Amino acid sequence: MANDNESRMEKTVNSLKEEYNSIRTGRASASIFDKVRVDYYGTPTPLNQVGSISVPEARTIVISPFDKSLISAIEKAIQKAELGLNPSNDGKVIRIAIPPLTQERRKELVKQAKSVAENYRTTIRNIRRDGNDSLKKQQKAGELTEDQLKTETDKLQKITDKYIEEINTVYAAKEKEIMD
Repeated sequence: MANDNESRMEKTVNSLKEEYNSIRTGRASASIFDKVRVDYYGTPTPLNQVGSISVPEARTIVISPFDKSLISAIEKAIQKAELGLNPSNDGKVIRIAIPPLTQERRKELVKQAKSVAENYRTTIRNIRRDGNDSLKKQQKAGELTEDQLKTETDKLQKITDKYIEEINTVYAAKEKEIMD
């Protein structure tokens, strides 16, 4: 039971890390395109499956489509993703200049990251609540003694504290990355 709750909490933290990858900072990073889908012959396909993404400089991203006919579809997908980026192409590759972030925009991004972190903390607490409800049902059904219930509840709280702390650490790192 505790392992199931712990694996759900771990997945929650991993999901937070993935979501933070899509929050743009001042540096060029291929991971900001993780959620971008390109219309590839009628099928929404991840950008990294229709072209290679490279970061030759700190503020530049180059996308080389495997199929040159997809250049306009890739540009449209990037614009539709509302990342605040303007792709330009030379017929062979797409270049994206990452504009430096203003202080105001950095503060907005930190606020967004904080809100996202709070949502994930709530998810962790909900997993704990579900776990506690399950333990109480087991105790009512006679599968757990009062002492076992207390022990398992304490274990679940320790796991919860560990993952909330991990979320706080991931948030602090993202905040530092945005403000740099």
